[in-house]
Parts: sequence; C-alpha cells; structure tokens
Amino acid sequence: MSLAHPVVIPDNEIEFSQIRAQGPGGQNVNKVSCAIHLRFDIGASSLPEHYKERLLKLRDQRITREGVVVIKAQQSRSLEKNKEDALQRLQELVESVSVLPPVRKPTRPTRSSQARRMDSKATRGKIKAMRGRVSEH
Repeated sequence: MSLAHPVVIPDNEIEFSQIRAQGPGGQNVNKVSCAIHLRFDIGASSLPEHYKERLLKLRDQRITREGVVVIKAQQSRSLEKNKEDALQRLQELVESVSVLPPVRKPTRPTRSSQARRMDSKATRGKIKAMRGRVSEH
C-alpha cells in the first residue's frame, strides 16, 4: 500500500527496551537480551489528530488502555533485526488508519426481494406447523 504522504514517526517518540526472548534457544536465550519491546505513546506523539483518534478507536491488543502501543519483537536472534521488525510493524499499524474506509450509502431492499422473503418465511412457517402432534379424530 503506497501512500502519497507516508507518516514519519520521529525516533524520539519511540522508546525501546531490551528483554530476553522467550521460547526455545538453549543456554543462549538465558544470557542474551535480543528481544525488543517498542513503546509508542499515541497521545503524546506528533501524529495528526485524526490519526490519533483512529488509532485509539482500534480494537488492537497491542494498544493499552492508556493509549500506548506496545510491540514485542523476538523473531530474530539479532537485536537490530528485531528493532527493524518492531519499527516496521508500528509503521504498518499507523498506515492502516491512514486509509479511510469508503462511506456506506444506505440502500433499501426492492419490493420483489421483500415479497420473496415474506413468501419464504410463510413457507417455513407452514413446514414447522406440520411438525406438531398428530391428533386422531
């Protein structure tokens, strides 16, 4: 998705912290901090207001109640690659709210489609009415 004006996030608004990666990796995983926690405060950022609003409305588990994006990157054994991965994921998250969804134009069902629907409901009702107890006269 290419945008005419891609959003640039200043480095001073992003906070990185090194953590130990989880999962398999033997002894190396216990002594090397190669995973990255990226923290980005939406409210305190220099993003345009409409971006902030849309980001805060997102139902994304990476966004906390306080409006802080927390991204954990631990795919690679390299600290730099994990840092690049986290930045890329943050950029994709911000770009996802830059594109406005198309405005939905309300439509009405046609008269014939309404008639078809009512006919099918009546037919189903008759079928279900036939499922009752059989009374002997």
